[in-house]
Amino acid sequence: MVAATVKIGPIAAALIAVAPAHLEPPPNDTVARGKHGAVVSAEPRASQIGLAVLRRGGNAIDAAVAVALALAVTHPQAGNLGGGGFMLIRTADGKITALDFREVAPGRAHRDMYLRRDGSVDPGLSRYGALAGGVPGSPAGLLAAHAKFGSRPLAELAAPAIALARGGFEVDHFLAAALRAEDEVLRRFPSTVSVFFRDGRPLRQGERLVQRDLAKTLERLAERGFDGFYKGSTAALFAADQKKTGGWISEADLAGYRVAWREPLRGRYRDREIVSMPPVSSGGIALLQMLHVLEGFDLRASGIHSSLTIHRMAEAMKLAYADRARWLGDPAFYAVPAAGLVSKEYAAKQRAKISDDRAAEVRHGVPPGAKESGDTTHFSVVDPAGNAVSCTTTINSLFGSGMVVAGTGVLLNNEMDDFSAKPGVPNQFGLVGGEANAVAAGKRMLSSMTPTLVLRDGKLEMVLGSPGGGRIINTVLQVILNVVDHRLPLEHAVRAPRVHHQWKPDHLFFERAGLSTDVREGLAKRGHRFAKRPMSIGRCQAIRILPDGTRIGVADPRSGGAAVAW
Repeated sequence: MVAATVKIGPIAAALIAVAPAHLEPPPNDTVARGKHGAVVSAEPRASQIGLAVLRRGGNAIDAAVAVALALAVTHPQAGNLGGGGFMLIRTADGKITALDFREVAPGRAHRDMYLRRDGSVDPGLSRYGALAGGVPGSPAGLLAAHAKFGSRPLAELAAPAIALARGGFEVDHFLAAALRAEDEVLRRFPSTVSVFFRDGRPLRQGERLVQRDLAKTLERLAERGFDGFYKGSTAALFAADQKKTGGWISEADLAGYRVAWREPLRGRYRDREIVSMPPVSSGGIALLQMLHVLEGFDLRASGIHSSLTIHRMAEAMKLAYADRARWLGDPAFYAVPAAGLVSKEYAAKQRAKISDDRAAEVRHGVPPGAKESGDTTHFSVVDPAGNAVSCTTTINSLFGSGMVVAGTGVLLNNEMDDFSAKPGVPNQFGLVGGEANAVAAGKRMLSSMTPTLVLRDGKLEMVLGSPGGGRIINTVLQVILNVVDHRLPLEHAVRAPRVHHQWKPDHLFFERAGLSTDVREGLAKRGHRFAKRPMSIGRCQAIRILPDGTRIGVADPRSGGAAVAW
């Protein structure tokens, strides 16, 4: 019935073949295991769609494209066509490729665009509405990955997302809660209200979300590829709405967008090889820095969640996040010293700064701030042949800028806030940056996204990543430590309580029930200060491949996601 409403001929046949038999949510099981393939994402329907692609003979890249497009429909608080991200792709022959489809600043952008006349930062301009958006990269990234590695027709992979957008689906608890949380922002924009509100208030759990404009945008993308989004009707609608609402993204900006294929960062932690994203993501450098520093400590002997172990972790985190603020930005505009920052020699010098008895003060001369995000989404895929995808995408804040681009159904990102609007002034996540991450036309903004692969004896062992703003990197770090050092099964490694330190503010963040009284006392004696209230740290979506080939998928119970496998 849903397929019959689709007007574009080439896509209609694919819809009939693969559209879900029903559009209601499948179970959001957090653990799944199978011998063939696994998919873990932040939304159950999207996970099931990815697994269906694998079962029909598609590879991990095909499944990843289908999952990402589905998330743009069913997980609009973070899944997107109007944002960007990073993808690590490992093919069955062992080759690993890094794909950067981060948003870029529009051609009119300049370093002072978010400053008031007195030189102070106006944070509202970079966080809400049309001027907050960078040129989207998500569609181009998915198309590039599919063109290079995909095996199934794009129309087939897009069909379930189109069906869900056009036919609608019931809003679940997580989406309803997110809409309530962002009510004040979202109602500023009539184009957003027309999609996500009913009778003047946000959609509630159990009500149906229909996104007809988004379905048409997806159809154009599926039929014409790059030109179906970055040129033609979608681009014209996008640019017209930007002009009307005060944004700076033009048709030329859209047509000129390009992905960047990069060499992944590699390091070793004990007997594992760690592969992660290079700049303009800060995730890989910071992750490898922390692991290389911590390798000099026997964390297994000091004990999981002990005050000594957490102290060492926090000190390593502070050093890495301080370096993030000082050194990292778009390598096309700034010479990032990546090799030096991830070297074992540099790690040894950093480790020497850590005392087991006292928390150190790390100085780079950049001021503090803090906030967490529910913005980004991560998914992991492994297929029967051993191809794997670790992909993190984002629109930055919850629902991005809050503005749906009229006529397209696309939620616009607010990634311009990830630049240093003024060097030394923190963004909405409390993350600080310097000249390396200043605003410039055509520049990619720094990111914390950390899609990661873990190999053991040359064989793929883990595929993981997380949303969570500035806490992404430390989430991935702790899951790896829990598996490698503390030898936890993946389910327990993901579920375990987490801590977070990002240098500024000089507070240790922790999850509720994450630090016992005696551990807090031990940390306080070393000079650590704690955030005022506990919070959730990250939402890791991970897959582990056991020596016998079993794929174990784990969806973080902190999210509403699902792990599926067969």
